Amino acid sequence: MRPGQTLSDARAIMPALAVEPGDAAADAATLDSLATWCGRYTPWVALDHAGLGAGLGGAHGLWLDVSGCAALFGGEAALLDDLQRRLASFGIEARAALADTPGAAWAVARYGHAGVGLANSNAGVVPPGGARAALAGLPVAALRLGPVEVEALDRVGLRRIGELYGMPRGALAKRFGPTLGRRLDQALGAAHEPLSPNRPVAPYRVQRLFAEPIAGPEAIEAVTRALVEALTAKLEADGRGARRLELALYRVDGTVGELAIGTSLAVREPRHLMRLFAERLERLDAGFGADAMVLSAPLSDPLPRLQLGLDLEARRSHRPCAPEDVAALGELVDRLSNRLGAANVQRQAPRQSHIPERAVVSAAPLAPVGEWPAQGRRERPLRLLAPPEPIEVIAPIPDDPPVMFRWRRAVHRVRAASGPERLAPEWWRATGMAAVGEGEGRFRDYYRVEDEAGRRFWLFRLGAFRPGSSPAWFMHGLSG
Repeated sequence: MRPGQTLSDARAIMPALAVEPGDAAADAATLDSLATWCGRYTPWVALDHAGLGAGLGGAHGLWLDVSGCAALFGGEAALLDDLQRRLASFGIEARAALADTPGAAWAVARYGHAGVGLANSNAGVVPPGGARAALAGLPVAALRLGPVEVEALDRVGLRRIGELYGMPRGALAKRFGPTLGRRLDQALGAAHEPLSPNRPVAPYRVQRLFAEPIAGPEAIEAVTRALVEALTAKLEADGRGARRLELALYRVDGTVGELAIGTSLAVREPRHLMRLFAERLERLDAGFGADAMVLSAPLSDPLPRLQLGLDLEARRSHRPCAPEDVAALGELVDRLSNRLGAANVQRQAPRQSHIPERAVVSAAPLAPVGEWPAQGRRERPLRLLAPPEPIEVIAPIPDDPPVMFRWRRAVHRVRAASGPERLAPEWWRATGMAAVGEGEGRFRDYYRVEDEAGRRFWLFRLGAFRPGSSPAWFMHGLSG
């Protein structure tokens, strides 16, 4: 049997053939999970979509750029052997190769075998500069060509890659198209082939590999502390501080446990970062054990060294000192954000709008904000309803405040009122007055009212009074 064969032909060969429907979504999710696990070897892992041109219909492999990483595993052959051994323990049959170019590695992994010029045929390692010899005996399909190009080459007797080496490029391109020459140049290193990593590559990264898996919380905390210290040393050398740290724990069963923390300001103080991790490490389950841990800083900001003052008495008395005060506030915000969630720790910032629900936005706790505009300093309720809620009102016409209104099935008799304060729509916005009166261009007349129980409300009438119609009223805020 072979790929692409019809089911009837396959069953004619093997009547007892078991057939299961394919699940492309599950395959893609599994491959993505495997790409995450391969981060234990290198941060530069890319999905292999080269099979699209060959009619495979999707990503069917992974590319790992292990430049500079092989030494951590005892060399290139040892890294490749470790990768295949671990995949086999997960029940995954995989073929792997290592070469100077992605194209050569792809060809040898899928079509290579012992005796094709490999320095280590078992591990599939093509020696530096050996791609030309390693590819010569492989079929032309190893160049990631589609079935049309492969069939066309076969008709003229060109079945091996080595047979293309002496052919004029112009003649090949004229007869078989530009793909053949480009793929050949990429495989031999004559043309650059960039790879897009599956995940953004963090500029700062440290890792620890373990001879024996670790599982205890004390061991995980100790390794995390060592990783934090190593990473902050790198950050300090470059004059930077971390804004986000990601900790990955690679379990022996092939899964990856991940934990991330964020900071409001650039930080490289190991004590503070470790405190943030310590509050969440208990959520990181090691399962049957972890054989590697990686800490990366995908986001960092410049953080120059600060000269602290020598006034010890001032420091002991906790008198204000701008850099230290900001750092202390940043530590507090970071602990609250990591404990409560970053979305739950915010500050209010002004926005250039006179519409109440648009005049204030949420911002990061320590983000710089502009000056509040004059309309932002007007007296406003302590609480705004989003969106404003419709109410039933009895009010003299045309512009008097209400004397009674019904809101949430409760009737309120008005004892005192002031207003109106008229707010016109923002003519430069196509949606006019946001959620209420969108696109209608109607103004709002706001009134402050107090009921007989002393409760204060902020409500408005939408648009002007029109004979024969009842204006719409809305409750927008509560003052107490």
